[in-house]
Amino acid sequence: MKTNLSILLAVTLFFMAACSNKSNKENNMSNMSMSEMKNMNNPDTAKSENKNITTISATFTNIDPTIKSSLSKIVTDYLNIKNALTNDKGSEAASASKSMLKSINQLDESLFTADQKKEFDKVVGDLQENAEHIGDNADKLDHQRFHFASMSDDMYVLVKAFGAGRLVYHDHCPMFNENKGAIWISETKEIKNPYLGTEMPTCGTVEEIIN
Repeated sequence: MKTNLSILLAVTLFFMAACSNKSNKENNMSNMSMSEMKNMNNPDTAKSENKNITTISATFTNIDPTIKSSLSKIVTDYLNIKNALTNDKGSEAASASKSMLKSINQLDESLFTADQKKEFDKVVGDLQENAEHIGDNADKLDHQRFHFASMSDDMYVLVKAFGAGRLVYHDHCPMFNENKGAIWISETKEIKNPYLGTEMPTCGTVEEIIN
């Protein structure tokens, strides 16, 4: 009889401990934000947060203040395109692209040094062409994203040469264009993917920080 009581007591204590652990786990999960729970299950986000990110500085430092202001406006227009595509807003991306075209056309290239103009000329034509495509296709997100990928390659060259007027991040999406991948420039360390939009907003990694 004594043995049976001991077994019963042991079983009761076991179930009480199990219930307590389950309750604590549920309480901890309930106190987590939705973003934190997503990040727990998102290897790309974890990789982005834990990897050693390289920081690079712009090539040119002696930039005319007027040019610097104009380039900063172009970067702002680009980031507005990026944010619109992140939210699947084709019309907003088109509007921001038209603003970028205007910003490029208003830039006074005579204020560049010879070396600076040579670097700017490498990308300005493609930036204009891709901005035109994005601006003229407000109802075609896939088409806009295809041209945004090309635009981002040129924007990366631009901000590496001249800076962005702020700290920016060079990000990479491995899944876009049938897993061929694409890059983009972002003003935030948090991944917000413009290629996959609201379907997979946190897919991607931070590759570099650009001063």
